[in-house]
Amino acid sequence: MRPFHLYIVLLLVSSLGACSKKTVSFNSRIEPPALALADTLTNSNDTTKTPSLVPKKIALTKEQEKAAKDKEKAEQRKPKKKKNIFLGERIKKAYTKSGAKGKNQILEVFYCLKTFKEPNAYSTAVYYFNPRKRKIFRANGELNPATDKVLHGPYKKLQGGKVIETGFFAMGTKHLRWEKTTKDNVLVSKIHYEMGFPRDANVTYYDAGQKQVKEVVPYVNGKLEGDYVRFNEFGKREWDGAFENGKRIGEWTNYWGFRNTKDRRHYVYEYGESGFDPEVAEPVLIKEYNRNGVLVYEKDKFDKRDAVTDRPGNTNTRRN
Repeated sequence: MRPFHLYIVLLLVSSLGACSKKTVSFNSRIEPPALALADTLTNSNDTTKTPSLVPKKIALTKEQEKAAKDKEKAEQRKPKKKKNIFLGERIKKAYTKSGAKGKNQILEVFYCLKTFKEPNAYSTAVYYFNPRKRKIFRANGELNPATDKVLHGPYKKLQGGKVIETGFFAMGTKHLRWEKTTKDNVLVSKIHYEMGFPRDANVTYYDAGQKQVKEVVPYVNGKLEGDYVRFNEFGKREWDGAFENGKRIGEWTNYWGFRNTKDRRHYVYEYGESGFDPEVAEPVLIKEYNRNGVLVYEKDKFDKRDAVTDRPGNTNTRRN
């Protein structure tokens, strides 16, 4: 074969080899480059030892083990403190007793605000507890944050161990359902309150926006029942008292109604104790205060009034 022809054959063979496809298996391994550098961030310990997630146990002496067990048991026996909260406010439990010991003794169990807060000025009646006198009072004016504990939370009244009244207080006012029963568990009355207002109360306002209360006349099933209050145009109290079974009962208070001062009592009248007795036609004046809030007259005790003044008549709270 001529040298030229041999050159042509060799050239064709070499070109066919360059264009042929190389078969690659999925089991093939890619060889690392010969000049690959070792990872300087790892060493043999990093890759051959698995770190343990279990802490090493420290050997304790028998005395130390016993002390640890005793401490654990003591923690378990400790009573867990319960945070008493009612309507978002922290409260503290209290009780008071009245009357002679025995079947007629009265026990009242209730809760008070742990931190003093001033009740709503338009509340019909506000109740508080005086720890020194160990008695629940209905407020007749501003409360003293240092001594007066505003009632807030569940309330229960018992006589001779039998429940005779239950309900709730909210910021010193009666709230939710209140029930009175006899010692024989006979239901006497049931009233639902909303922050001191009976649910069926007739509330009137001085303004169209219903922000300045004028009068709250309490009704339950169409009958006068509960706390009554009336304010003047300056937002000051004029009268407050209570109805039971459609009749005025207890003390009814008239106020001076000064614009820029605290509510000051003027006259205090007394009606009968129960609404189930005949209503008192003419209430008895039992106290009178001068314009400075000083008591100048108290029935059967003293009379320091300088001159007799016209006294206001009774409020006509009944509606046609």
